[in-house]
Amino acid sequence: MENINTWGSWLRHALELSATVAFALSGVMVAARSRLDAVGVFVVAFVAAFGGGTLRDLLLDQRPFFWVRHVEYVWGILALGTAAMLFMRQRHFEPTERVMQIPDALGLGLFAAVGVDVASRAGMPALVCVLMGIVTGVFGGVLRDIVCNEIPSAFRDHRPYAVCAFVGGWVYLGLSALGAPEWVALVSTVTITAGLRLLALWRDWRLPLWQVGH
Repeated sequence: MENINTWGSWLRHALELSATVAFALSGVMVAARSRLDAVGVFVVAFVAAFGGGTLRDLLLDQRPFFWVRHVEYVWGILALGTAAMLFMRQRHFEPTERVMQIPDALGLGLFAAVGVDVASRAGMPALVCVLMGIVTGVFGGVLRDIVCNEIPSAFRDHRPYAVCAFVGGWVYLGLSALGAPEWVALVSTVTITAGLRLLALWRDWRLPLWQVGH
C-alpha cells in the first residue's frame, strides 16, 4: 500500500511539474509575440504557470500554495524562461498562434487532471472537483492573455477549451467511482482533455456564438 501511495504522489507531482512547464512555455511565447522585454517575459511566464493553481489553492483554502511548497518550480521557470528567450533570439524563432496552441493544450490537460485530483482528495463534491479542474487548467492562460492586454484566447477563439477540461474532469470522477487505479484516472484525464482540445483545433470545431438581432 505504501508503494501505491508513493507512486500516486510521484505521478501527481510529475503532472503538476509538466503542466507548469507547458504553461510557462506558452507564457514565454505569448510575451515574445507581444514584444515584451525580459522582465515582462518572466512575469507572463510566472502568471501562466502559477495562476490557475494559485486560484485553486485559494478557493480550496490550501496553504502554502503549490509553488511555495515546491520552490524548485520557481527556479525551473527562471531557467526555462532564460533558455527559451536565448533560443528564440539566436534562432530568430517567431512564435505563431498555431505553435503556441500545442503547449497550451498540453498544459490544459495536465492542470485539469491535477486540479480535479486535488479537490477530490480534499473531499469536495463532484461538481466542485470538476470546476476546480477547469479553474486550474484555464485561468493561467486567461491571466496570461490579460497581462498581455489581449482578450483571453479561451473566450475568443470559439473552439472548445474549458469544455474539454469539463469533460476530462468527469472522466476522472467516473473512473475513480469504478475503482480504477489513480494513475489510470489521472492519465486518462490528461489524454481526454488535451486530446479533445487538439482535435477541436484540428477539426476547427466551434461553439455556438451569441447572435445579436439587427
